Amino acid sequence: MRILGLDYGDRKIGAAVSDAFGWTAQGLEVIERRRDGGEFDRIAELVKIYEVEEIVVGLPKNMNGTIGPRGEICIEFASKLRESLNIPVHLWDERLTTVSAERTLLEADVSRKKRKQVVDKMAASLILQNYLDSKSKR
Repeated sequence: MRILGLDYGDRKIGAAVSDAFGWTAQGLEVIERRRDGGEFDRIAELVKIYEVEEIVVGLPKNMNGTIGPRGEICIEFASKLRESLNIPVHLWDERLTTVSAERTLLEADVSRKKRKQVVDKMAASLILQNYLDSKSKR
């Protein structure tokens, strides 16, 4: 059973997918958001290609645990995904995942230009991996 992880941003959506066992997350791509909603078509394609049975969307919470405007947008996005794809869509606390991805890339001495290209994909991987790890502990 594969799970798709998404890091929903203002202009881009990072995507990652689990292995067939649900143990590890691998970054897939960065999907450009479009006015015509084309990103939903691409996500549907990924669901079909990788035989995804669930989706995890990062939920950016405030540091005190409350949900702000950005979180509300992600909740709405997850709801639209659930309706259009008819598969379970989970929200997962993503606090500091982008910061963690940036830090990892900085420590690896990745150039600013390359960081911009992969940080969303890496954040999606971290969101998905944290979700997978929490499932394995149950």
